[in-house]
Amino acid sequence: MINLAKEPTESKKEIDRKKTEEETEKLKAELFDLQNLLYAEHKHSLLVILAGMDAAGKDGTVRNVFSCMNPMGINVKAFKVPTEEELDYDFLWRVHKHTPAKGMIQIFNRSHYEDILVPTVHKTMDTEIIERRYKIINGFEKSLVDSGTVILKFFLNISKEEQKERIAERLEDKKKMWKYDPADKREANKWDDYMKVYERIFEECSPKIPWTIVPADHKWYRNYLIAKEMVSTLKDLKMKFPG
Repeated sequence: MINLAKEPTESKKEIDRKKTEEETEKLKAELFDLQNLLYAEHKHSLLVILAGMDAAGKDGTVRNVFSCMNPMGINVKAFKVPTEEELDYDFLWRVHKHTPAKGMIQIFNRSHYEDILVPTVHKTMDTEIIERRYKIINGFEKSLVDSGTVILKFFLNISKEEQKERIAERLEDKKKMWKYDPADKREANKWDDYMKVYERIFEECSPKIPWTIVPADHKWYRNYLIAKEMVSTLKDLKMKFPG
């Protein structure tokens, strides 16, 4: 079982930042070509799930890793607190309609896992209902895979210290003030509770679709690791242009 307290949050000291950033740009160029091939072949789709604590860098990942792609072939959905309408349906109703069509890449900034995570930490739902959701999610993801969707799940692993600095920065930088939410600090106080639930999710949910734990204190290293995994995954599909 994954113990997040023992997982790294920073890059290895011997890794050169400049060279890594240069390599990331090369990977992004490959991603552009691979996305074009994915769209043209029209056999597979790709779902990228980004999870992590507040200020872990989900928005930054979208902005920095996926900016190289053709916007016609990629969509981003940020899942926030469910609306009244969404609560009138099963918890996957709002999620399923955003899954990617063949040839498309879909990014989930937060996801269906919030519907396990938040109710567990805040104790807003019966344990029996939450337990059933683990199996429902496994079935949901299996059905997507059976239909040709490749799923990549990234957990952006930042340290408590880095999160504290990033939240504080939102109060000081005018360009980031809009991101500040007083609830961020309250949620940070539940850090250990969140970590326990994430670890359970990693263990229970779709073992054949494993999570990648990404050290996320250093943004440049985070971007590199995700871009590298994206390129590797798409290459493994051995796609070909039609005709």
